[in-house]
Amino acid sequence: MGKQAQLRRNDLVHADLSYRVVGILFEAFNELGYGHQERVYQRAIAELLRKLGVHFQEQVRYTVQLQNRAIASYVLDFLIEGKIVLELKRGARYMRKDIDQVYAYLRASNLQLGILATFTTQGVAYKRIVNIDLPHS
Repeated sequence: MGKQAQLRRNDLVHADLSYRVVGILFEAFNELGYGHQERVYQRAIAELLRKLGVHFQEQVRYTVQLQNRAIASYVLDFLIEGKIVLELKRGARYMRKDIDQVYAYLRASNLQLGILATFTTQGVAYKRIVNIDLPHS
């Protein structure tokens, strides 16, 4: 068993798919390096997802409703396989507002898992965010 296989956890939400997504994030960073705008990383990730045959949508809009009326909308960077929200940022660290943003996306979309990825001078950092309001499958 290889070292990476030993590091995998099977109790994670959408474990296999999220490992593939994280691998794509690192591949994009390794090819491009640091210093690009978010949209450049987004285009690279879209290209790599296509190449690997991972179904995704970009710039997906979700509406927030109150008493059956739309009161706001969110735009997700990526929706991967209809299961994972992927939000990209550029900067040295995560901001609380970014984590809260992904959590709001999860609640609006009724999904369990979001990945917040940031491209730093040191490489890719990512955080898995789980919607605790939904039961884990």
